[in-house]
Amino acid sequence: MSTTLREALRTARRTPLLSSLSVASIGFSLFTVGLFVLVAINFQHALRTLAERVEVVAFVLRGTPAEAITAASQDIAAFPEVLEVRFVSEEEALDRARRELTEFQEAYRDLETNPLPASLEIRLKEDLRNEQVAAVVAERLRGFAFVDDVRYGREWVRRLDRLRNLAGALGLVIGLAFAVVAVVIIGVTIRITVLQRAKEIAIMRLVGATNGYIRRPFVLEGVMMGILGGALAAAMCWGVFAAFRGSMGEVRGTLVFFGTTEIALIILFGTSIGYFGSLVSVGRHLRHV
Repeated sequence: MSTTLREALRTARRTPLLSSLSVASIGFSLFTVGLFVLVAINFQHALRTLAERVEVVAFVLRGTPAEAITAASQDIAAFPEVLEVRFVSEEEALDRARRELTEFQEAYRDLETNPLPASLEIRLKEDLRNEQVAAVVAERLRGFAFVDDVRYGREWVRRLDRLRNLAGALGLVIGLAFAVVAVVIIGVTIRITVLQRAKEIAIMRLVGATNGYIRRPFVLEGVMMGILGGALAAAMCWGVFAAFRGSMGEVRGTLVFFGTTEIALIILFGTSIGYFGSLVSVGRHLRHV
């Protein structure tokens, strides 16, 4: 292994420009894929943030005993779809309306009686914040005698579901397209690298070197270029992300970057392409010499 590594490093040092161009080609190809994935991750993060607002609200009839509401809240909290149940009193509902509905502050300030009912706000579990689940929970809530009405923003939740489905489908198709293009570009780059050293391979064959001996340095060099290219792609993604986040003002706190796992996958993807690309290109060349 040490001999193979020395040979791979020697070959890379002998043609630094070609090696650098190969690393840059891999890096920029993976950068386009990584940048798209980064945009997709942030879009999905924004959709999850929106989905946190999906909740089912059950309005309580006036005069309902507190004991009945407490007992019902415990029953509702036991629903498999429910994450949290919160009781909002009539006074709290009015205070919230005065804070959030600024255009009606004057009207709410002069009220003699509170027109807003108490309610139970039901938050759903993260993976269940969709129209179908919200409708099922709402139907169950209507079965409680003290519930006057149930709302969950059906049209808004429906649009959110459609947006999530569309984003998932488009992300898959476009992501695969970018990945295929990156693989093709990197494969061509590695093929050019092998052809550039055709004379060296021919000389090694003349002195009796086996195919495995010839192949190993090229494959190891491809792996090293893949690792460097993947690291370069991750660094460029970070540079673009940092520059974009710096120009976003207050929104910058909502943006997310790759985690350790995603960065490792980018480098692993580059390494895999470098390995298999070199293996196939050298093998193809050896069959014709």
